[in-house]
Amino acid sequence: MRRFLLVFVLLLIVSLLVASGVKNVIYMIGDGMGINHVLLTSYLEGRELYMLQAPYTGFVLTFSANSNVPDSAAAGTALACGYKTNNGMIGMLPDGKVVTNIAEIAAQYGIKTGIVATCRITHATPAAFYGHVSSRRDENTLAEQLVDSYLTVAFGGGWRHFVPTGGKRKDGKDLIAIAKANGFDYITTKTELLNYDGDRVLGLFSYSHLKAASERTGEEPMLPEMVEKALEILSKDDSPFFLMVEGSQIDWEAHGNDVYGLWKEIVEFDNAVKVALDFAKEHPNTLIVITADHETGGLGLSTGGYTMNLEKIRKDYTKTADWIVSNFGDSDEELKEAVKTYFNVELTDEDLAYYHEEKAKSFYGAGNAIGRILSNKAQIGWTTHDHTGGAVPIFAFGPGAELFSGVHDNTEIPNLIAYLLGIGKVSDVEYGIEDVPLVGGH
Repeated sequence: MRRFLLVFVLLLIVSLLVASGVKNVIYMIGDGMGINHVLLTSYLEGRELYMLQAPYTGFVLTFSANSNVPDSAAAGTALACGYKTNNGMIGMLPDGKVVTNIAEIAAQYGIKTGIVATCRITHATPAAFYGHVSSRRDENTLAEQLVDSYLTVAFGGGWRHFVPTGGKRKDGKDLIAIAKANGFDYITTKTELLNYDGDRVLGLFSYSHLKAASERTGEEPMLPEMVEKALEILSKDDSPFFLMVEGSQIDWEAHGNDVYGLWKEIVEFDNAVKVALDFAKEHPNTLIVITADHETGGLGLSTGGYTMNLEKIRKDYTKTADWIVSNFGDSDEELKEAVKTYFNVELTDEDLAYYHEEKAKSFYGAGNAIGRILSNKAQIGWTTHDHTGGAVPIFAFGPGAELFSGVHDNTEIPNLIAYLLGIGKVSDVEYGIEDVPLVGGH
């Protein structure tokens, strides 16, 4: 009887996959990526980005359970689990109840799963696809949950939370050894990534986050390289799969109001979209969904005068603001010379006063100040260095893509994907604009 039921369930899964036309899902999240971020990059590139070529587009509401303005933990949980939760929480509800995410459900149906990110793999958004913690800061626990998860592929940074010494663990646990015992191979370099031909792998390519896209060289791989290898592994033997890809550092450059850094991060993410689209051409039963967890920075495409000085960014801006501050931030004269050299901008006394005011707050404040100054020089505006409550875009390609057009709550997205995969729903709660919390957050 049990054998009969198993065969029946497998036949049902296959029939549902065939009926929807969706066998594989590539779920791509640009952290902090609003529509203006995408448009600015398209203007600077002088071409239509790959994601903008989507036949079906829409917008996604992002509020969390306790704030109109979400963080990546709450927003990631909504995109992975289909539930609202409080800012800072991952894979569980405000009352502490653990909820299952779409990757866990897919794995139970025999679908291979993977995550790829350019941040620490224990950071909020990737963690939402395997983890369950009350505080996103508990990255050691998230690392433990990852090595015990059903994931087939996990690529990103942050080995500091997996090793017994030389990192952030104080308990002496060797999670790399546990990962290997659980069937993971372990790689740490771009060379190992490109040459890998195994079936299950954990790739941690840096101590913490990978370097910014504009500064990443040597043995730290680029996002398109990680995505290409992940697709190769997951699609072995013509297996169905679910892959989440995060362009993690779009958010950080937007926090810094850094137009150059933002441009380069979105180009890297869009190049990963191209890898996904190329795969889908050869595997037309692949659904690609591209969205964001929230908007960061309140980016405005002009500070006035019906213009933006895009040519200045293209021609003169060559480094991130954080790179300038890290290398030349201790001396006003060195800073002024560096900003002139790498951006062709003359810092005024007023600019320097603002820089020192923000620098007194933190290193990030110093970088934020230079980012804001350089944006203003190019007539690009920002309302904040933090997240906003704005809607974010969604782009979809492939079978079932039409379901993602229009306006959606973020909790609807994993449910639509699950429906198309034939694995039911990931949550049983529906949210609407009437559920928006009229409160603050953190």
